[in-house]
Amino acid sequence: FFSDVQSFSSFSELLTPNQLVALMNEYLTAMTDLVQQERGTLDKYIGDAIVAMYGAPIPMEDHAYQAVKTALLMQEHQVELRKKWKSEGDKWPDVVSLMQTRIGCNTGKATVGNMGSSDRFNYTMMGDMVNLAARCESGAKSYGAYIMVTEETRLAAEATKDDVTYRYLDKIVVKGRTQPVAMHEPIGFKGNL
Repeated sequence: FFSDVQSFSSFSELLTPNQLVALMNEYLTAMTDLVQQERGTLDKYIGDAIVAMYGAPIPMEDHAYQAVKTALLMQEHQVELRKKWKSEGDKWPDVVSLMQTRIGCNTGKATVGNMGSSDRFNYTMMGDMVNLAARCESGAKSYGAYIMVTEETRLAAEATKDDVTYRYLDKIVVKGRTQPVAMHEPIGFKGNL
C-alpha cells in the first residue's frame, strides 16, 4: 500500500514551516488511523507518503480487501478534511482545500522483517511486489485515477468480499518488469454508488 499527496511541492512553497508541519500532522494522523483501523501495518512515512502492508506481521485472509477498503476510506475522509480546511477561512491557502492523494496497491509475496544496519533497522518490506505497488501509485496519474490496484489485488479482494466496484484501466509494463500487468481503479463501495 503506497499513498502520496499530489503536487506536494506546491504546498511546501505556500505554507510556512509551522503551517506545513501542522497540516501534515493532521493529514498523516487521520490517514494512519484509517490504516490501523483496517488492520494495516504502517511501514514508514516518506515525507507526505504513507507506506503500509497488510498481512504482516500477522497473517490475514482479507489483506487485499483491507488495503482496497483503506484506500477508498482515505479518499472519503480526505473530502471531509478538505471541507474542514476550507471552513477555517484564511488559515490555509486555497490549494490546501484542493489536496488530493494518489494510492497504489499490489498483492503478492514480499520479504518482510527487520532490515537495515547492525545498529539501526526498521521492520519493513522489499521485493518486486512492493515495487509494483509503488508503480501503481505513481502510474495512476496517467489514467486520471486516484487509486490504482493490480488485477491480483482486485481478484484477491473480491474473493474475500465483493462490495467494491472496479474500473478496468489498462495493461501496462512498469519500469523494471517485462510482462504487462492489468490495472484497475476501485471506484467505490457498491452500496454507495
